[in-house]
Amino acid sequence: MLRLPVRLPDQGPDAPAREGPASPGAAPGPAGRGTVVLTGVSSDAHTWNLVYLRLLLEELGWEVVGLGATTPDQEVVEACLRHRPDLLVVSSVNGHGHIDGARLITAVRRVEELSGIPAVIGGKLGVAGEVGAARVAALLAAGFGAVFQDGAGIASFTRYLAVLAGGRPAVTT
Repeated sequence: MLRLPVRLPDQGPDAPAREGPASPGAAPGPAGRGTVVLTGVSSDAHTWNLVYLRLLLEELGWEVVGLGATTPDQEVVEACLRHRPDLLVVSSVNGHGHIDGARLITAVRRVEELSGIPAVIGGKLGVAGEVGAARVAALLAAGFGAVFQDGAGIASFTRYLAVLAGGRPAVTT
């Protein structure tokens, strides 16, 4: 597990840092939760979101196959066929997630072998930030099992992961 120096909020700036989890509030999870294919949408060149999600997922015990930014839809489909993940995670920061994500999940769901793979999308899904209920409903109807909008925090995503992993929340060992 990646561990970084952490200073608790109630400590002053001169207090010594101690080692802690890389993601605030996350605890290391048991290995073997499953495999995640992690990707950005095809028009999004941002990578910091993918780095953060990879660290979080690995810290929670998931094996991550990272496809990176600006990944074409067909490469995502091929990676899912090759790795047969337990979850597909799509992240968007550029605000085009509601468009690119719908197209991507439609391509994934067209492949019979991938029709049952859980898939989620999150981040800045519209150029103005959060998208309305109609666009969320469209993403769900297209084939995503959950939509995590920018500004909602990471807690709902980690709860989703715990349920997907059989209700086993990550615990410190």
